Amino acid sequence: MTEQVKIIEVGVRDGLQNEATPVPTEVKLELINRLAASGLKSIEATSFVSPKWVPQMADHKEVLEQLPKNSDISFPVLTPNMKGFENAVAAGAKEVAVFAAASESFSQKNINCSIDESIERFKPIFEKAQSLGIRVRGYVSCVLGCPYEGEIEVNKVAKVAQKLYESGSYEISLGDTVGVGTPGKTKSLIESIKNLIPINHLAVHFHDTYGQALANIYAALEMGVRSIDSSVAGLGGCPYAKGASGNVATEDVVYMLNGLGMNSGIDLNKLVAAGDYISNFLKRTNNSKVANALLAQNKN
Repeated sequence: MTEQVKIIEVGVRDGLQNEATPVPTEVKLELINRLAASGLKSIEATSFVSPKWVPQMADHKEVLEQLPKNSDISFPVLTPNMKGFENAVAAGAKEVAVFAAASESFSQKNINCSIDESIERFKPIFEKAQSLGIRVRGYVSCVLGCPYEGEIEVNKVAKVAQKLYESGSYEISLGDTVGVGTPGKTKSLIESIKNLIPINHLAVHFHDTYGQALANIYAALEMGVRSIDSSVAGLGGCPYAKGASGNVATEDVVYMLNGLGMNSGIDLNKLVAAGDYISNFLKRTNNSKVANALLAQNKN
């Protein structure tokens, strides 16, 4: 495995959105700049959701408007509905993401509608995005388990993923929202879906609740997946799943890729410094084992 791997950094959006500590716009922008300096080419910048539901993302317009305009870095933003999409476009978004679930219960509790209804809501976004030349990425959550329904049937995941892909998503990110997946189940899922969606249009998004995230990513790499979502310092988690810890840490993923001889284009030391910066601001433990090891070495 000596190929290029794309990492989609989700820490600024997925990682920070549930943090209790308010993060000022300037801190978010500094974090984005540090992540960009490490070599990351795709950094989720914010979410155009109602500030009433996600106060941490209330400054979405300010964040997006202050990002570099002529950059080779993409700054996708989450747009859960048409209003969010229109606001994102007005602020200068060039790429958006939409979010569906493979679990009916999770869909109802998370976005107050059925799976089919959620995909219907996205159709106007896909149509408008296509007319404006804006790329759309599709997320599918709960692909390996749900906090309410337990294990999810592979065919349900495949059905949702295929609908998002056929609607116009250039890439489908398969999310293990509660972190219950294992390498065997990961391989089985990808084996089923790659017959419907080309492998180069699939990405994986793992949480590390049971400590399986890196093993699952390795399994996905073996299956041919070359796009990985991860979060600097392991920020984030699922607020709807008790005991669900954060996303897999970007630092840990990059360290593993380096060990495999795979190229992510990321400077690990600069990435660790970015994670250390936001962890210190939040006054919380850095969830990256690699970062903690390297930071401890540097102190000695």
